[in-house]
Amino acid sequence: QLRLVESGGGLAQPGGSLRLSCTASGFTLNWYTIGWFRQAPGKEREGVSCISVSDDSTNYADSVKGRFTVSRDNAKNMVYLQMDSLKPEDTAVYYCAADPDYYCSGHGPYEVDFASWGQGTQVTVSS
Repeated sequence: QLRLVESGGGLAQPGGSLRLSCTASGFTLNWYTIGWFRQAPGKEREGVSCISVSDDSTNYADSVKGRFTVSRDNAKNMVYLQMDSLKPEDTAVYYCAADPDYYCSGHGPYEVDFASWGQGTQVTVSS
């Protein structure tokens, strides 16, 4: 099973930015669709964004569209989630997940479609 590691979380002020990173040991991330998910206290985990394995197509939840951007750096074996114009409601533990076949389009991503997960990184947006 693919082992993923997220980093880059922390404290940001409303309107600020953070960039999350996702990497894997011993595996090439550009062979996988990568999904970003988040779970706020007392809430279910929700899909935030994904980038497809086949053509790097992307998808975003309505709540983050226009503010978050997902991208790959294949040379560094990294996937990033650039988060701008952060809001307090973005506060959550953020997870990256991988699947070799999932295609990002329309709605989602959905956690049921991803088998490999990272341990999560905390993002707190507060003044």
